[in-house]
Amino acid sequence: MHHSFFLPNSSLYTGPHGEPPLSRTGFVILSVVMALFTGPAIVLNATVIIVSLMHKQLRQPLNYALVNMAVADLGTAMTGGVLSVINNAQGYFSFGRTGCVMEGFAVSLFGITSLCTVALIAVERMFVICKPLGQMTFQKKHACRGITLAWLWSLMWNVPPLLGWGRYELEGVGTSCAPDWHSGEPHHVSYILVYFAVCFALPFAIILMSYSKLLWTLHQVSKLACLEGGAVAKAELSVASMVIIMVLTFLISWMPYAGLSMLVVYNPKVEINPLVATVPVYLAKSSTVYNPIIYIYCNRQFRKYAVPFLLCGKMLWVEDEAAEATTTVEMASNTVSPA
Repeated sequence: MHHSFFLPNSSLYTGPHGEPPLSRTGFVILSVVMALFTGPAIVLNATVIIVSLMHKQLRQPLNYALVNMAVADLGTAMTGGVLSVINNAQGYFSFGRTGCVMEGFAVSLFGITSLCTVALIAVERMFVICKPLGQMTFQKKHACRGITLAWLWSLMWNVPPLLGWGRYELEGVGTSCAPDWHSGEPHHVSYILVYFAVCFALPFAIILMSYSKLLWTLHQVSKLACLEGGAVAKAELSVASMVIIMVLTFLISWMPYAGLSMLVVYNPKVEINPLVATVPVYLAKSSTVYNPIIYIYCNRQFRKYAVPFLLCGKMLWVEDEAAEATTTVEMASNTVSPA
């Protein structure tokens, strides 16, 4: 088979007699599965970007991070998603060594930027509701700085493999590329360990701390405002439910991939079926579908414009006009006094 000869770890993707890791039918099924993730991801994220450009009401500082996440997720879907569909349909990685490096870098850049943006959204919501710096207004400059930091942080940690610290290689069944966590060479292992710490563990810690502070603040306000018809308590419950969903989807999307990477790094001799190694890869890429639904289409402001756009002007339900002007988080922030 010629499909992975250009990579040092090609033996991971062929059997002892050079046979492919999956049957032709298996590759076609993977292609269809990836297409089912990629198609909706492209449509949903592109819709968010388009309606944001069309309606100035959506171009508020608190929404900048949501749009940035849509841009990053669209980039992931257009590079990693589309190329995975094509390569799986063919049954091998068809773009050569250079294509592997380019895909690995692009998917990692967009993916880590999206992940960092999720952490940025958590920090923004914590600042708006908990007001740790007093009555500071969240402005455009704050949003732009946060977005710039997310892109620079991702770029800083995805460039080293292009310069020799770490490298981009085939992964899973050999139809997509990513940072090489199979290599046992010390300088590659050191890169993967640092990459895990700063690009997964750190954003996750920020998300947990920010949302923990947010929920604690809402809980305290809920106890003090029990005479207000339960409005604050309802806001607390709504935000708590949303936070749980956000954290769970984050873990479902990224924990298997990060866990498998660390397992191979700490135990290089472990034998993992290529198909098993592919599942975490697809789960991570599936976040491009979850993110716009959870963070954006559950936001009344975006939903008001995005759903009619997707349905060519039709609206499946009628929402209370007073409620449409605000999100649950914004409603809660109006009831919280400065910390």
